Amino acid sequence: MEKNHYLSQFNLLQSLGLEDLIEMEELTRITVVPKNTYIQTPSTFSEGLFFVKKGKVRLYQLNANGKQFTSDILSEGNVFGEMGMISFGTKEHYIETIEESHICTIDPARFEEFISHRPRFMMSLLQVLSDRIKSMSQLTQNLAIGNLHDKILCVLLKLADQHGVEHKDNCYKINVPLSHQEIANLIGASREAVTVALQELVKAEVIQTGFRTIYIQRDKILERNIT
Repeated sequence: MEKNHYLSQFNLLQSLGLEDLIEMEELTRITVVPKNTYIQTPSTFSEGLFFVKKGKVRLYQLNANGKQFTSDILSEGNVFGEMGMISFGTKEHYIETIEESHICTIDPARFEEFISHRPRFMMSLLQVLSDRIKSMSQLTQNLAIGNLHDKILCVLLKLADQHGVEHKDNCYKINVPLSHQEIANLIGASREAVTVALQELVKAEVIQTGFRTIYIQRDKILERNIT
């Protein structure tokens, strides 16, 4: 597949015409990164902007006790990185692939020149930044004030919005393999507490679980005023 066709799949780049995509191709390098491989750690951070062409990556931080807190899981079309005045707040994060991923890297200096002449693309980039900040702000608020069950449902709803596949009767499969520990990392709780809460949510018929698989009943979650 030609790289400019590759690039046209990114939501952010839909504001570019074919001629601009061809020019963007010259600024971009695609790397295939194996599963469970670090793209970045806080100590190896380097300035740059990255697009996920294919696959999924996890962003997380460590607290003083070495406990992981997962900030986000990004899939196809998502962007991350830090470059000059453009920041997605990922400098202090560990960024790790959770499946084989195709990552596009953009040369910082040439990209700044590129966007300076394309106001529509710059507006699209600002919209992505705004949406990311709004989403993370809402998630932080819910995780701060909610009980354990609501925290879990808030995170599962967010993951379903990002990675969900409709199953039937407004039931969605979260298309990311999730262990109880990984859910605990997303909300800052213990694995044992999350296991008990998940069992209770299954009994309440709000979610269904399988091996590293979760289905959510979206309507039932929204009835609980989870957003």
